[in-house]
Amino acid sequence: QVQLVESGGGSVQAGGSLRLSCTASMYMESYSWYCMGWFRQAPGKEREGVATISNGGKTNYADSVKGRFTISRDNAKNSLYLQMSSLKPEDTAMYYCAAKKTYGPCDGVKLQLGGVDFGYWGQGTQVTVSS
Repeated sequence: QVQLVESGGGSVQAGGSLRLSCTASMYMESYSWYCMGWFRQAPGKEREGVATISNGGKTNYADSVKGRFTISRDNAKNSLYLQMSSLKPEDTAMYYCAAKKTYGPCDGVKLQLGGVDFGYWGQGTQVTVSS
């Protein structure tokens, strides 16, 4: 069983920064078995993929956040992070941490699918960017 808890959301002005964290609680599972990802959903919009990271640190980003967001993970701490910089009002959304059991890689994960193949989700943390 896997439980995910996000933290670090908040309200910032455009151009600001935030760092999201996600801590995974694992029962009879290993964090390193999971491809981890950040997803977001704005009101009235479908959920979209933001970034993924494999157990070995290979990353993939949505075009909309490339160069502004950085995903990272600490396997020793069962933790996932999303450093967000140069935030824009269009980044306003609920951000979710998610896990997919792949025994490590994120190969084949398509961000545009919005995480339909991810089996574990956190409760989300709100990010609001004002202009």
